[in-house]
Amino acid sequence: MSTATTTVRVGHEPELLGQTVVVVGGSGGIGLETARRARAEGARLILTGRNLERLELAAGEVEALSTAAFDANDPAAVERFFAGLPAAIDHVMVTAGQPHYGRLVDMDFEEARGALTTHLLLMFQVARCAAHKMRPGGTLVFMGGVGGRRPGVGMGMAPTVTAALPALASSLALELAPVRVNLIAAGFVDTGLSASLLGDKLEERRKQLRATLPIRRVVTAGDVAALAVHMMTNTALTGATYDIDGGQQLVAG
Repeated sequence: MSTATTTVRVGHEPELLGQTVVVVGGSGGIGLETARRARAEGARLILTGRNLERLELAAGEVEALSTAAFDANDPAAVERFFAGLPAAIDHVMVTAGQPHYGRLVDMDFEEARGALTTHLLLMFQVARCAAHKMRPGGTLVFMGGVGGRRPGVGMGMAPTVTAALPALASSLALELAPVRVNLIAAGFVDTGLSASLLGDKLEERRKQLRATLPIRRVVTAGDVAALAVHMMTNTALTGATYDIDGGQQLVAG
């Protein structure tokens, strides 16, 4: 008596097939990596960025449906962009903005306003403008950080923004339901932005993190992108803040 064995190949079904993902700040770094991963999962993409040349290169790589070049910190530009989208969208990932450091007592009012606008008010404006364009169950994914949880001289508005973003995300999740809202709180991520901020101290920082982080490597844009796409596909997630820092908060420095 012989027994036939049948091998069943289980293919990976693209988890974002037929869905539209908007990436604000999608011309490089975490935004572009998220676009790549979403495209691999079958998503249609709309990218925005400030630099038209970089944006067009990124769009060509991921076969984006369309692009829009504007400054995400311009509330009117954000409103025009979302108002002009031709059809319903499923997910929005926002990576635009960068930290502002310095002593609080040395910052003038406009610098402080800019630091808040880049993160808090950007989240508010995107959520306000995007929500009515989104299909139920879609998600807004925003970027925050973990560094500001340890206040210190020279951190500027970072601790204030770090504390406020999770509260804003939770409030938006309740008000915009069934659209979901989540926040990614990242530590050091090895991107072009990090390189521009650290300059010739970049490699020193990488070595330090490789030696001290529990994961024994630095966090990459791909790590953050994987988390962002998971937030899009796991429809049980909303109103939460997800840390991704390789254990950076568990060690000194």
